[in-house]
Amino acid sequence: MNRRYWTSVFVACALATAAPLAQNRPPRGTAPTAPAPPKDEARTGKLKNEALADVEAMRTFTQQMVDSIFSFGELGFQEIETNRYLIDILEKNGFTVQKGVAGIPTAFVASWGSGKPVLALGSDIDGIPQASQKPGVAYFSPMIEGAPGHGEGHNSGQALNVTAALAVKKIMEREKLSGTIRIWTGTAEELAGTKAYFIRAGLFKDVDVALFTHVDSNLDVSWGDRSGTGLVSLQYSFRGQTAHAAAAPWRGRSALDAVELMDIGWNFRREHLPLEQRSHYVITDGGDQPNVVPRTASVWYYFRQTTYPKIKELWQTGDDIAKGAALMTGTELLPSKVLGTAWPQHFNKTIAETTYANIQRVGMPVWSDADQTLARALQKELGGREQGLALKVPDRLQGPVEDNRGGGSDDIGDISWNVPTVTLRFPSNIPGLPGHNWANGISMATPIAHKGATAGAKVQAMTMLDLLLKPALVDQAWDYFRTVQTKDVKYEPLIRPQDMPAIDLNKATMDRFRPEMRKYYYDPSRYQSYLEQLGITYPTVRTTPAGDL
Repeated sequence: MNRRYWTSVFVACALATAAPLAQNRPPRGTAPTAPAPPKDEARTGKLKNEALADVEAMRTFTQQMVDSIFSFGELGFQEIETNRYLIDILEKNGFTVQKGVAGIPTAFVASWGSGKPVLALGSDIDGIPQASQKPGVAYFSPMIEGAPGHGEGHNSGQALNVTAALAVKKIMEREKLSGTIRIWTGTAEELAGTKAYFIRAGLFKDVDVALFTHVDSNLDVSWGDRSGTGLVSLQYSFRGQTAHAAAAPWRGRSALDAVELMDIGWNFRREHLPLEQRSHYVITDGGDQPNVVPRTASVWYYFRQTTYPKIKELWQTGDDIAKGAALMTGTELLPSKVLGTAWPQHFNKTIAETTYANIQRVGMPVWSDADQTLARALQKELGGREQGLALKVPDRLQGPVEDNRGGGSDDIGDISWNVPTVTLRFPSNIPGLPGHNWANGISMATPIAHKGATAGAKVQAMTMLDLLLKPALVDQAWDYFRTVQTKDVKYEPLIRPQDMPAIDLNKATMDRFRPEMRKYYYDPSRYQSYLEQLGITYPTVRTTPAGDL
């Protein structure tokens, strides 16, 4: 037996051992250990460079979307112009659009492509009450007094997603890449009004990865439990009996008394609630006129907590106090109405790591002197630190929050507990602002917002290509989702079977202001920017102290 014989035996044994391994690939959700071949990395890098160049070339397209949606300034569930505008763009670019999804007239899902992976790109689209504000003007200067506006910056995220999707779509068509791009709307996010219904309607049942975006003052992403809260939004209504408030008040039963006693009870109880909870209310119906004992009255609460069980506990406390208020006033407590819900947020480690690597490559936009002047002037106007705009991205990927002290909510939390999800935060706003305020709208139709959306679109496009070209990343994302995130915590909807989307919210407000707001819609066929259309010098800052005006 010579050396050639033993060599052939060794090769045959090696092939026989390897064959079963090739036939038994790791199941979905199992992370492979073999690195991608260098040629695949080179191809991915080349296609990423192409996507970066295409996004850069679409700067004007992105800017026009940001400015147009800003000019609509619509409140949640009433995003009619925004919806029409986005659908028109997507249909013209080959997307098939399913309108009115989950029973919500201003929600849609646009799809292009076929096969796996299914990548769902989402961003919110609604505005804020009484946030009308001239962009680029570093002090309070509403376009229409009392009207809504984009006082959080939700006009920018869909522009980012659509730009990124079109850049990747072009590559997929030429390279014949398998995969489906879906673009969906975060309708009525300020009401936490829709995403739980999207889950209930099955809109994410075949999605592999959800890539969400949200405006910020830096370019960032995180994984694990995020600081903040989930919530339930509830309307409590009481019914009493009218009477002449002066001649025979003893014959009346005031529903408004019940509302006020509920609020008093809640405010006393608040002292004994955990520090991380957040709760707030507005009286939406306080009666008709003072000389008639109010027969009807309603109060609208947001109950926020850091976990699903704690939200349910807070909800039960609210129910108990409402029952007590009805007993004290001899009124009837009507069935409560759920107006919105949101789970606490948890983001995927694998997708966050992939996104963060692309963030490091893109980096922050280059801000001009005018951009920094606007930012510092607004920070000074609000009495904050005049720090200007951020110059560099975070130096490390943020992991799970260790001590959650509570805070805001976003119903992307419901999506994140049903499919691997991250939120890409992009720099289109100014640091140090109060949020949900006219000041947060000042940068949102200026070069700051335009540059931030373009930077975010570059990151989003590269992350999409990573997921399309490296199937192992999708498997790793699902492995984290199944074996870490949802190992001990399972999603249960906060909405009840009888609850339906509150699609009539904000209708009266928009009906009141929309005719005047139409006069300010952006016309990109005539003006290069919204600032130009409005005749605003960028930036416009105070030249005298605020008290002298």
